[in-house]
Amino acid sequence: MNNTRSTNTQLAAVVDAAHPDADRRAVVNALSSEVVDLTGLDSAAADVSAARLADLAAHYGRQPFTPLEHMRRQLDVDRAEFGRLLDLFGRIPDLGTAVERGPAGKYWTNTIGPLDAAGALDAAVYRRSAFPVSVGLYPGPTCMFRCHFCVRVTGARYEAETVPVGNETLAAIIDEVPTDNPNAIYLSGGLEPLTNPGIGELVSHAAGRGFSLTVYTNAFALTEQTLNRQAGLWELGAIRTSLYGLNNEEYESTCGKRGAFERVKKNLQAFLRMRAERQEPIQLGFNYIILPGRVDRLIDLVDFIAELNRSSPERPLDFVTVREDYSGRDDGRLSEQERTQLREGLVRFLDYAAERTPGIRIDLGYALESLRRGVDAELLRILPETMRPTAHPQVSVQIDLLGDVYLYREAGFPGLEGASRYIAGRVTPSTSLREVVENFVLEGRAVEPRPGDEYFLDGFDQSVTARLNQLEQDIADGWGMYRGFVRGRMD
Repeated sequence: MNNTRSTNTQLAAVVDAAHPDADRRAVVNALSSEVVDLTGLDSAAADVSAARLADLAAHYGRQPFTPLEHMRRQLDVDRAEFGRLLDLFGRIPDLGTAVERGPAGKYWTNTIGPLDAAGALDAAVYRRSAFPVSVGLYPGPTCMFRCHFCVRVTGARYEAETVPVGNETLAAIIDEVPTDNPNAIYLSGGLEPLTNPGIGELVSHAAGRGFSLTVYTNAFALTEQTLNRQAGLWELGAIRTSLYGLNNEEYESTCGKRGAFERVKKNLQAFLRMRAERQEPIQLGFNYIILPGRVDRLIDLVDFIAELNRSSPERPLDFVTVREDYSGRDDGRLSEQERTQLREGLVRFLDYAAERTPGIRIDLGYALESLRRGVDAELLRILPETMRPTAHPQVSVQIDLLGDVYLYREAGFPGLEGASRYIAGRVTPSTSLREVVENFVLEGRAVEPRPGDEYFLDGFDQSVTARLNQLEQDIADGWGMYRGFVRGRMD
C-alpha cells in the first residue's frame, strides 16, 4: 500500500463501515482517498469505486455467507470490474477489519477466520485429508437427565465394561492430536462427561501435553466428592455448564429430575469456594438458552449469577453465553414483535449485568449479537438439500467411548436412529484417528442426507457447512482466487 495514509478520523470511518449506524458519506470519502492513493484514479472514478467497496464491507459484515457472484449481480458490475474491486478490497486492510466488526463479526472472528488460517476449509473443499482442527471427546457412559429437547434415546447408555477400554482409546487420541493448538480438544457428549469415573485422568493426560480442555456439563455430578476423587478436573481450562432453568420447577420440567436445580446450584457454589481456596486458574461459565417469549428471564439469570458470586467474591463466575432457540420457525425468522422484544430484552440484560455482575464476559453469539446491534437476526438454516455428503472431518470430528468417529456434533448418541450413517470409522489399537479421516476422505466416501439429518448439525457445524458451500460456489463461478471474500487476509 502507498505510504500516504488517511487521517485517523477517516480510518475510523472505514473500520466502522459495516456498523448499522455508520456514516456512509464519511466512509465513502475516506475510501475515495485510499483508492486515489492506490490506483491513481481521478476523484469521480474513485468515488464510484469507494461506494462499491463500502457496500461490500457493509454486506459481508452482515451476511458473511453470500457467494461472490450473487454480490457481483447485486452491485450490477461486469466481471472485470468486480475482480478489480475484490483486488482493491484486499489491499485496504481497514475494510477487512470493518467486516469483522460488523453485526455478523463473530462468524468471521470465531469460526471462519481461524479455520481459514488453519487451512481446514480449503482441505474440505478440495477433498484433501487433514487432521481435524477440533476434536471432541465424548466420554460419558450415561446421563442422569432426560431433557425434553435432547435427541438421546431413552435408556441408551454405554455398557460399564466399555469405559476402561474406551478411556484408553480416548487417551491414545489425545496423544495423536498436534500440540500447536492448546484448545484443539474439548469434552462433551452425547451423554454427561462427568459420569465417566476416569475423566480426571483423561484431563490430566491432556494437560500434560499442553492442552487446555473445556468440558460441557450439566454440573449435576460436579460435587465436592467428584472434585476430590478426580483431582485431574482442576487441570481443565474451563467448565461450561448448561443451565436448564433458574428454579426447581423449570429444571424438573426440562430435565425430568426433581431437585436438580438446587443440587446444581449447591455444586456451583461449592466449586467457586474451592476454586478460590485452591487459587486454581480454571474458568467457570454458563450456556443459557432463551426460549421464545422468555427474554425477561435474562434479568433473573443475572440475579442468579450475582447470588452465586457471593460464594466467592474475589473469583466470581467468568462468562456466560446466551443463545436463542427459535428452532420451531420454518424459516428461522422472528416476527416483528418477537424481534423488538428480544432486542429490548438484550439491552436490559447487558445493562443490568454491567451493574450487578461487572467483569463477566457475555457472548451473545451470532444472531443475537446482530439483533442487539439493530440488524435483523436470521438463523442459519442448513437443510438436507444444502448439507454436504462429504461433511467436514478436516475441520471437526467427535469420538465416543467405542472409538466411533462422528462427522457431526449432534450425532454422537448411542442408538440414535440414522446417526450411525455419520460414523466415518472407528479408532482402534491398529487404526488411528488420522487414518480414519484419511480413509474417509481419500476413498471418496459420502453420506446422502435424508430428511431430519439436519438436526445432527449444531450451530458450529451449520456455520462450517454454510462457509464450505459458499467457497465451492465461488470456485464454480470462477472466483476461486477470491473465494470466501476476506479469506485472503487470513492466509
